[in-house]
Amino acid sequence: MNTEDTGDAAAAAARHARFGRLPERIRFEEMTEGAEAGPSGGAHAAYDPEGAWKYYSCLALDLGL
Repeated sequence: MNTEDTGDAAAAAARHARFGRLPERIRFEEMTEGAEAGPSGGAHAAYDPEGAWKYYSCLALDLGL
């Protein structure tokens, strides 16, 4: 047997002893969660023309031009 092969095997055994094996894969179905949408639909679901200016930025307005 070659000493290089023995060294590679020893290095592989050392890595396995230190790190073990990879964790089990998580299926995509286990990562997602379905939820029903409520009647409000979220914080910004409805358009409010009076308050719409709060959510937009204009550099000219910020500089007072």
